[in-house]
Amino acid sequence: MKFTQEQQDIINSSGNIKINAVAGSGKTTTVIEYAATRPAGSKILYLVFNKTVRIEATKKFADKGLQQVKVETAHSLAFRHIVFKHNYKVRAQGYKTHEIAALLNLQGNGEKHAEYIVANHINKCIAYFCNSDQRKVQDLNYLDTVTDPKARAFVSTFYDYIIAQTRLLLSKMDKGEIEVTHDFYLKKFQLLNPELGYDYILFDEGQDASPAMLDLFFKQKAVKVIVGDTHQQIYSWRYAVNSLEKADFTTHHLSTSFRFGQDIAGLASEILELKSHLDENFKTSVSITGAGNSKEIKTRATLARTNLGLLLKAIEYVTENKRSRLYFEGNISSYTYADDGASLYDVLNLYSNKRHLIKDELIRSMKDLAELEDYIEKTEDVQLSLMVEIIKEYENEVPEIINTIKKRHVGNNNKEEADMIFSTVHRCKGMEYDSVELVNDFISEKRLDKLKEDRQNFELNIPKLNEEINLLYVAVTRAKTDLFIPETLLPDTFNSESPHIHVVKVKNEDEELPKKNTFAGAEKNRNKKEKTYSVEQIRTTHKGAYKPWTQDEDDELAGMFSDGCPIKEIADHLGRTRGAIVARIKKLELENFY
Repeated sequence: MKFTQEQQDIINSSGNIKINAVAGSGKTTTVIEYAATRPAGSKILYLVFNKTVRIEATKKFADKGLQQVKVETAHSLAFRHIVFKHNYKVRAQGYKTHEIAALLNLQGNGEKHAEYIVANHINKCIAYFCNSDQRKVQDLNYLDTVTDPKARAFVSTFYDYIIAQTRLLLSKMDKGEIEVTHDFYLKKFQLLNPELGYDYILFDEGQDASPAMLDLFFKQKAVKVIVGDTHQQIYSWRYAVNSLEKADFTTHHLSTSFRFGQDIAGLASEILELKSHLDENFKTSVSITGAGNSKEIKTRATLARTNLGLLLKAIEYVTENKRSRLYFEGNISSYTYADDGASLYDVLNLYSNKRHLIKDELIRSMKDLAELEDYIEKTEDVQLSLMVEIIKEYENEVPEIINTIKKRHVGNNNKEEADMIFSTVHRCKGMEYDSVELVNDFISEKRLDKLKEDRQNFELNIPKLNEEINLLYVAVTRAKTDLFIPETLLPDTFNSESPHIHVVKVKNEDEELPKKNTFAGAEKNRNKKEKTYSVEQIRTTHKGAYKPWTQDEDDELAGMFSDGCPIKEIADHLGRTRGAIVARIKKLELENFY
């Protein structure tokens, strides 16, 4: 294979280096060749972001004959060193707000739902501390992470109580009195200052590293290589920091993208220049050259900034394309559930005053939607806020809408059969598609100008707005051949006549998405075929797939999965079907940790 001069310089380098790689620039290929040219017998660790990347990278290194390279995620490393050693039980899904309130016997001050609001902030404070590089909770100021005025007022009132209860919950985990979270055992691993014993450590997706992971990495004696794209940082909500800016290493660039042509490269560059609206001295660290020449269209994707924007677009799509097949990146159910466990159906039943049907304890504790919205304001719970917006828009049509989308959804093994793939930007990180259509829910230049005009009235959150621009950049650079982009999202300076960039006209600042009641009856006349089997027959045939999961089984599943055991072996061991194992892995989101 012929390498560019930039790639060759990286492969021939020595000492600690950082690589700023634009989207689609062949960073994995470059890192593999770098590893292949290290001295014989070198022990090499390749740290990656999640399990999916780990599997792909392991295969690529093996195909190259590089058996000396160990591919891990930070969590898989920590799991072996901490969970097994201390015999911890892992709370794979984390703790829900009402569970924390019960565990700590939280007390309010008479303010409505104060114990749940405090519990919500304790959960976030634990995540903030565990992802930080600090050694004590009190070394951080949790209030720095809270922006909404109503939420800040609440946290200020309860601050000492929140911190004390955060420390108590962490202490209970440390002593093994309750199950530990993924964040906890990674933090404990970092605090131990372990020496990993590698000669070279290659750290991928460095722009999304947490301070805890970065501290662990920097303290190693190995030759260190950190790879990422400063403009693809999109996980600050998980307290990630841009480690490329933190690393005082020799800088290398990969500025040629082999994914898309110069037209999309030019648009991506102009989108990054929007950051100059926030900082007049801003200059991109590298110019993007597009060397891709793909012409085929096999995969089509619709990408959105938010779950709400994506779901509305999916509704529009299934209404207009009645025989289409869909695929949602990630577990499709995750688009209808919040991290805390509440579902769209719970919010709908609260809205419809069908309290007996609400399954989530937190939602059930609310008198009405107004109380839930007050809770959302005081906790800054974005996911619940989006659910409320969907319910207000579609009301009782939601079940029919979700059922229709699920019926059209193809399984993971049949993704290539989908007529359209739907994803938020966070879920499609690292993916590429031949044709990409963007939903009009990203930041726009008009919106940035408006914020700049209002700057004197309130303080802008510059890092957050820069990340919003990054989200648009990441979305645009998923396209290999064709890009369909709303005109409102184009920078004012962009005037390309490229046949590969299709400008979608919109009537106003908000894209014209389907409105309430347009969906009802759209599927009423579809042909109905009698089923040749019943649910009871399936349950009888596959009893193991439907029995309740215990905490011990979840722990065994997590342990075997982290060790790379085949699905069939795990299924045989636990006495369940392979489908049940795959479903549980997705439910517990183990792919993101091992």
